[in-house]
Order: sequence, then C-alpha cells, then structure tokens
Amino acid sequence: MIKLLVRGLAACVALAIAAPPAHASPPPPSPTPSAPSVPVPLVSANAAARLTVPVLPRPTGPHPVGATDLHLVDLSRADPWAPERRRELMVTLRYPARSQSGVRTRYMTPAESALLLAGQEAEGVPPDLLSRIRTHARAEARPLRSGLPLVVLSPGFGLPRSTLTTLSEELASRGYAVATVGHPYEAVATTLPDGTTVPCKACEIEDSPGLVPAIRSADVSFLIGKLTGAHPAWGPRGLIDASKIGMAGHSIGGNSAAKAMVDDPRIDAGLVMDGSFIVPLPTTGLARPFMLFGTEEAFLPGGPDEETSWRDNWPRLTGWKRWATVSGSQHESFTDYPVLSEQLGLPPGTLPAARAIPITRSYVRAFFDLHLRHIPTPLLNHPSPAYPEVRFWKNL
Repeated sequence: MIKLLVRGLAACVALAIAAPPAHASPPPPSPTPSAPSVPVPLVSANAAARLTVPVLPRPTGPHPVGATDLHLVDLSRADPWAPERRRELMVTLRYPARSQSGVRTRYMTPAESALLLAGQEAEGVPPDLLSRIRTHARAEARPLRSGLPLVVLSPGFGLPRSTLTTLSEELASRGYAVATVGHPYEAVATTLPDGTTVPCKACEIEDSPGLVPAIRSADVSFLIGKLTGAHPAWGPRGLIDASKIGMAGHSIGGNSAAKAMVDDPRIDAGLVMDGSFIVPLPTTGLARPFMLFGTEEAFLPGGPDEETSWRDNWPRLTGWKRWATVSGSQHESFTDYPVLSEQLGLPPGTLPAARAIPITRSYVRAFFDLHLRHIPTPLLNHPSPAYPEVRFWKNL
C-alpha cells in the first residue's frame, strides 16, 4: 500500500490507505507499493484521557447556516467500485438559513470516526471522538431565500466529505448553497442511510487515481441534475440558481473539478486546491474560469520540487485563470486538518490554523464571488497585505 495522500490528516484522524499524493509523481520510494504503511499512534492513552472535543472555527459571513444530508442513487449507473450496486452519493448540503434555531449537526458518524481512528491504532482514544464534534450548521433549518448560487466541493482521495466542513460553512454563511460530495468507496468510510458504513475499495486498486476524475465528473453531473431539475432533491424548484454553478476540490477532487467542467457546460467556474492534473485537460482546452491554488512545495514555478502538471496544463486554460501558491502551506492545509491537529495536540503544520483557514476561505470565496456573482475583488489580482503568504504567478 502507498500512504494516503494527506500526510498530516492521516496522522490526525485517518489511516494509511492505498493512494499516492495527488500532486506527487512518481510515488515516493518508501513505503513501497507492496509494503503496508506503519500506523502512527494518534496519542498515548494518558493523553487521550485529557482530550477534549475539537471545536471548529465559526463561519464569518452574515447568515446562519443550515444543513441537510442527501442520499442520491443514480439508477442509470453501476457503481464502478461495487458493480453489484447502483452508484450512490452522500451529500451534505449547507446553505444560508433564516435563523440559528435547530440542532447543530455532527461532524461525521460514530462508525466513520471509529474506522478513521482504528486505522491509526489510536489506543485510549474514544472511537466516536470525531463524531462528537459539532458543526455550526443547524439541521434542516429553513433556507434564507431562493436563487442561491451553487458550489460543489469534492474531497481528496480517501478523505470523507467532512474534511471540507470549515470551507463549506464559510461559503454557506456568505449566501451560497454548498454541496459537499461523499463519493462512496473512495473515502476510508462512508455511512449510508441504512446504517451500513462502506470502506474505501478504490484504495485497494493501484491505478484507481487515474479513474477517479471521470467517475466524480459523472457523480457531479448527476448531482447537478438532481438539485436543479424539475423535481429537485432539495426543497422546491428554484432554491438553487441553475445559471450560477461552481466547483472546487482538494487534491484529486480539484482534478475532478476540471474534468467535470470539461464534461458539463453547466459548471461555470472551477478551482483546484493543491491537486495535480492526473487526468490532463483536453488539447481543445477549457475556456471557463479556473484557478490553481496550492503549496509552494509542489507548485512553485521553477522550484526544485515543482510538480509539472500545472505547467503542462496551464496553456490549455484559455479563459480567466490564476496560479497562486501559499508559502508555508502543506497538502492538508486546505482542509480542516490544521484546526483539528492543533486541538488534538498533534505536531502543528508549518502554516498554523489561524492562517491556513482564513486564507483558504478568503481566496475560494473571492473566486466564486467574482465568477458566480460578478463581484469584483482585488484579492485575485495582486498581492494582499492581509495575506502575504499568497503569491500569484503570471507570464508562465
């Protein structure tokens, strides 16, 4: 097995599973594909006794956040990882709500938490620890209004959709409907409505990363149809504005955003957070807005460790485009990992949560404000004194 692409998050809440880093090519020589990764204990039993439940940062927008979970079944497709089943999706939909009334939703299910923690042999840690985290979204709260722009979020390979909660809540508090997609059999654990928790079958297949973007592209097209069709899966027709749809993803979820844009013209704008183009753009190019947002470790132009897929695909982005790197960031900096790791007493990342979370929130929000709402922002055009870690690269 090759270690999970999210190095820091694996040590925090996950387990080692078979997937190369989405921006690393070729895979690192150690551990080898034939050798299992060695789990790293999360914390000692004594430290576990002192653990408190982590708290997620509040969203900063003016609106309360509502949330609902959707279970969608695509009867037209067999699941590529479990052909005996139809393709199922678990989607957490967050949106601006009318009030803060209602129960705060949990971060993940107890079964998902147990599998994530068991993979790290986390002795002394309550198996349901991560399920005790409460988000800031209120279950089934009434939506603020209709005509919401939609942002689809796709997590990294092996990761549950909950790892993008902080970003999702921020966008929802700013007036977006945000559909964070759980792709079953591509995450270490996904709990279905019948109580079954399915494992990551794709993680057991050596060449599965090359298959994921096309599979997720079909997932997202199906999802968009279910949310914007004549009989939408959420609320009355018109809650989502079908003319304002964007997609972002972490790691291979970002490559999937590019693939989905190529396949589905309904997606107006896309963004990748620290993911390579495992599946390259077609030679005909992509003329809609797209942003590359990642680590200097992998994507600094001309850097000693530059991963070249951004450079190779840059000329094929023929519409509005940006290439930005975040100094000090690591692959997991664009997820909830920084805030979780710090509160669980794990080694902090190079970029602390107090910087990583607002940087990701601010730039992703600015991108969709510009391209879905047509709100100009200087944040995407030149360096900002508020975010000196972010550098833009032009004339590549």
